[in-house]
Amino acid sequence: MIIIDYKDRRPIYEQIIERFQDLIVKGILKPDSQLPSVRNLAMELSINPNTIQRAYAELERQGYIYSIKGRGSFVSFNEELLILKKKEVLEEIEKAAELAKNFQITEEEVIGCVKQVYGGEEEK
Repeated sequence: MIIIDYKDRRPIYEQIIERFQDLIVKGILKPDSQLPSVRNLAMELSINPNTIQRAYAELERQGYIYSIKGRGSFVSFNEELLILKKKEVLEEIEKAAELAKNFQITEEEVIGCVKQVYGGEEEK
């Protein structure tokens, strides 16, 4: 479920946060499903439980999960989070399109690239 890239310069807890966010936003982790316990996930990943606890605390602060004392952490995904994540992605696409424009990459080339990612027509 969670894979740590030790070559990544980002802290491990940030990688964990990002991976859980992706799993939640993509619907792989369903609302109200229970996350692995801090202890179990720490053992599985061979990392300090405090790292998992920090990631879970940040996910809870951002609204992706909620905790029930003595029971664990659960997915609390809602429509607002999906809308926010889509907005962030569209902003990144806008930045990439601006960069492409600055390097004189045509609109057709950009659209062709996007279609290729979505499984449309192959690059010509």
